[in-house]
Amino acid sequence: MSIGLLGTKIGMTQIFKNNGSCIPVTVLRSGPCIITQIKTQDSDGYNAIQIGYSQTNRNLLTKAQLGHLDKIEAPACKYLHEYHINSPDEFNLGQIISVNNFKIGHKVNVQGNSIGKGFSGYQKRHNFSRGPMSHGCKNHRQPGSIGAGTTPGRVFPGKKMAGRLGGKKTTIKNLEIIDINSEQHFMLIKGSVPGKPGTLLSIQPS
Repeated sequence: MSIGLLGTKIGMTQIFKNNGSCIPVTVLRSGPCIITQIKTQDSDGYNAIQIGYSQTNRNLLTKAQLGHLDKIEAPACKYLHEYHINSPDEFNLGQIISVNNFKIGHKVNVQGNSIGKGFSGYQKRHNFSRGPMSHGCKNHRQPGSIGAGTTPGRVFPGKKMAGRLGGKKTTIKNLEIIDINSEQHFMLIKGSVPGKPGTLLSIQPS
């Protein structure tokens, strides 16, 4: 796994190519992130890089969190995230990682929490087909049979039924980078990414 970047979803828009074709893009504010810890096989049992993102008020962090960041004189970071890597020797504590680590045309995987939609029914949650809508039919949006008969006489775990939809960690893979603004730390990604505007996202090379 390669090191990635934390960012925030700004929203969606569209841009036009020279040939007139329209591309839907998502605007992300990506980084800058600071390396707050380097974990190695000898010290922690695995190789990883921990990065911090989004500077915040020191009063909002605990003493343990501030002590962890003060070791390398890092600012108060609201979010910390780890990325497993193969060679931690290539990185240094306090190193800044920004959108300059990515290039236009490369593919990335974007991970974040999807939009929570509350309690949803069968059709919306699992794409079940509805029943007949004609007069006299009484199972328009009903689930139908859920049991397995007398044997085993119970509903199997994992049965697709109505329940809470969304609000889960979701990864969209192989999204193309359309444009990068290194001065304002903006990145334009082709297509949609999980979450609503303001959602914290993890951006990794594919």
